[in-house]
Amino acid sequence: METTNWTEIEFILQGLSEYPVAEKLLFVMCLVMYLVVLLGNSILIILTLLDPRLHIPMYFFLGNLSFLDIWYTSSFIPSMLKHFLSRKKTISFTRCVVQMSVSYTMGSTECVLLAVMAYDRFVAICKPLRYPVIMNKALCIQMAALSWGLGFFNSLTQTILAIQLPFCGKNVINHFACEILAFVKLACTDIFVNEITIMLGNVIFLFCPLLLICMSYIFILSTVLRISSAEGRKKAFSTCSAHVTVVTVFYGTILFMYMKPKSKDSAFNKLIALFYGVVTPMLNPIIYSLRNTEVHGAMRKLITRH
Repeated sequence: METTNWTEIEFILQGLSEYPVAEKLLFVMCLVMYLVVLLGNSILIILTLLDPRLHIPMYFFLGNLSFLDIWYTSSFIPSMLKHFLSRKKTISFTRCVVQMSVSYTMGSTECVLLAVMAYDRFVAICKPLRYPVIMNKALCIQMAALSWGLGFFNSLTQTILAIQLPFCGKNVINHFACEILAFVKLACTDIFVNEITIMLGNVIFLFCPLLLICMSYIFILSTVLRISSAEGRKKAFSTCSAHVTVVTVFYGTILFMYMKPKSKDSAFNKLIALFYGVVTPMLNPIIYSLRNTEVHGAMRKLITRH
């Protein structure tokens, strides 16, 4: 079959085209959640930059996470909102590849960054006296740069392999956005290599960071249980509670998507993916702001100043 020049290809993002009323409802919900994502994460970034009390490793990594969530959601939500209200749900090959690569970079980076944040909590609780020496500014920058670099490398590898595939006319992506596995399945050739590399990437960037996070918290739990005072244990747990909640929401949604029984209802599968893509970035700043006295103090200081 003759392949089409990739510059001429347009993909159709099916989304929930068969449920127009649901699309209108999703437009309102996703618009509100996207505005919350932008507002909440922007406020956290501004606070971590302006308040000297937040110039510590935990908030440096949190600022990276907030910046990442803004880019991740902005890579696909604006075009998705547009498609919810239009009959023509097409996207060019180039825009589809950019959307796919940016979102894949952000997702991979977040997995590594959450492991880095777990290591930061491990050092803070298990080695408190050496914490300022170990988690110095240079190491924090290097760890953040490593997270971004690994995420970019993973996305670049998968994207290069994907765009080299020949496409012969199939152009309907059964999703709200350009997702890499749905993208490569449209190719008119064997995609075994692509599927293997995607699977390896998922194992490396999902389960290896999760293993490191679990190991960090095993050591943290062991240290906390040795603290004699109840107040000391409560304080130690409180410094980790936000990160544990974020990790639980992030990995809980991903593991549910991958491990749940295959459903014949593709709409349900797409809604689960949408939950992961929109709700998780929206919850991150809320979780880190809730019951966090340092963030509350920085917010009050900023409001009083202006």
